[in-house]
Amino acid sequence: MRPKACYPGVVVEGDESGNFKVTKMRYETINGELHRETIIYNEDITIRNIPLEAYNYVINSFPAIHHILDRYCIRQDIKGSGIINDPNDWAIEHNNPHYILDLLLSVINLSMKTLKIVKNLPQLNY
Repeated sequence: MRPKACYPGVVVEGDESGNFKVTKMRYETINGELHRETIIYNEDITIRNIPLEAYNYVINSFPAIHHILDRYCIRQDIKGSGIINDPNDWAIEHNNPHYILDLLLSVINLSMKTLKIVKNLPQLNY
């Protein structure tokens, strides 16, 4: 599967498994070194060849990609209600199990396209 929103060169491996549920996405680590070019989506799906430049698109002082990795995971409110927040529930309720994967790929694409537009804006002189 190669979603329309997938940035050229970005590779999604393992999506044919049909397992789109996410617990906690993370960056690949090799010998203790973090590699942001690769995101481990779940035990079956890996996203590779993410341009490092995509992390330059920042929202509220964090890369947009990082926001997705941080927010789309299963969490439990331990101190208060004990409610479990599972983003997979929304995807299943709306009959779109690959929603979170599509969102992540769209954010990578959006980041790269936005940076290209900003880079080509004329210099502003005061």
